[in-house]
Amino acid sequence: MPASFWEHEPVRHALAERHLGRVIRAYRYHPYHGRNPLPQTVVAGWLGITQAQLSRVESGLPLVHLDRLAHWASLLRIPASRLWFALPRKFPVVAERPTITPEEGGATNRRQFHAVAALTGIQATGCLDLLAPPADLPPTVGMEQVRYASSLVDEFRQADAAVGADALCDIAMQVHKRLSAWAAKAAYSRSVGDALQSALADLAIQAAWLAIDADRRTEARPFLNEAIARARIADDSRVEVRAFACMSLLLREKQPGEAVHCAEAALRASAGWATPRLSTLLHLRAAYAHATLRDMHGFEQEMTRARRAFDGGTHEDDLPFISFVTAQEVTGIQGLSYLALDRPDRAAECFRSVTGTPSAAHRRNQVYYTVQLARAASRQGDVGEAARVGIRALPEVGRVRSGRVSGLLAEVRSDIAVAGRSALEVREFVEAYDRALS
Repeated sequence: MPASFWEHEPVRHALAERHLGRVIRAYRYHPYHGRNPLPQTVVAGWLGITQAQLSRVESGLPLVHLDRLAHWASLLRIPASRLWFALPRKFPVVAERPTITPEEGGATNRRQFHAVAALTGIQATGCLDLLAPPADLPPTVGMEQVRYASSLVDEFRQADAAVGADALCDIAMQVHKRLSAWAAKAAYSRSVGDALQSALADLAIQAAWLAIDADRRTEARPFLNEAIARARIADDSRVEVRAFACMSLLLREKQPGEAVHCAEAALRASAGWATPRLSTLLHLRAAYAHATLRDMHGFEQEMTRARRAFDGGTHEDDLPFISFVTAQEVTGIQGLSYLALDRPDRAAECFRSVTGTPSAAHRRNQVYYTVQLARAASRQGDVGEAARVGIRALPEVGRVRSGRVSGLLAEVRSDIAVAGRSALEVREFVEAYDRALS
């Protein structure tokens, strides 16, 4: 976290009171995380305790056990200078990270960007410096710059597959912000303007997806709202459909009714030109949203349509982002829908099918559905199976660097640690998880 995070009054007050439980509560409710606080279940998973235990920690007496204080302070990356106790040598000392903006520390920020870009393969040395001061950016935009902005979407997608959304989310948002600010001030022709609107919309969608996968969902919606507006300005239905598809993904758990509407809007906008794979994806989005609404008829109807569309095969006009729509993905979404419908037995069957035929090209999805298999087993009450699958997934979860996947595995750890405390397999998983987290 930046240094300004720890200057927030509720956090400073809790630290001054020397009450780590209140520090954790202030941490969860910090505006840095968006309008919604971090759920207790998520933070409890990080700390290796249950939601009920965290609730008692936040509202009860101050903790005094040094090992637990040090362990939790280390997990939350609280700077040592802010703590009222000394960290034992076995715990890493976290220094404060300064807040750097392009205006205040452009050179440092650019070096950081180029370091990450080199790691991930992004062509940061293209036709403009993405983090240059505003005065250094060209006063006009041509098709060369538009093509470069468009190419960044593919490069972020490839980098995401290599290093995960957690490493890329902030940098994609920063690049989008800088390009948007530049485009708002620069001059360009009508034809360039339409292409530029489409390119910036595509980049906004990519930033939104990275935010979703990094488990920073509250930050994703403004990007998607912007993408839809830009796509309509450019009269680009393909980008608009992609934005609606991503919006349906974002909303499907907490606002499933709106997620259905987004999927239906995408289906209407793509009528007449959608390829079979795109139609499959949109029907899958609608199917999962119906399942979350406990609408079994709507779910079955949309799943039937998705499988029928999938039988149409691939097409030369398939959009680049659609490559993940495979037979495994169709079955995986069916499994997620069964979980939403409280059918963990049927969900587990689907996830076993997906993980039994791994795809090297879509490693993150394989890890995601492996963790979902552990969740389904836990929901069935089979904590031994959940622990075995969790141990199998643990090394890969550390490699894909997806906050969404990490959060789900934390949920599994929290659930089975309580339900199967005495089982050897559960203890082995919990210990392995805690070691990896530390």
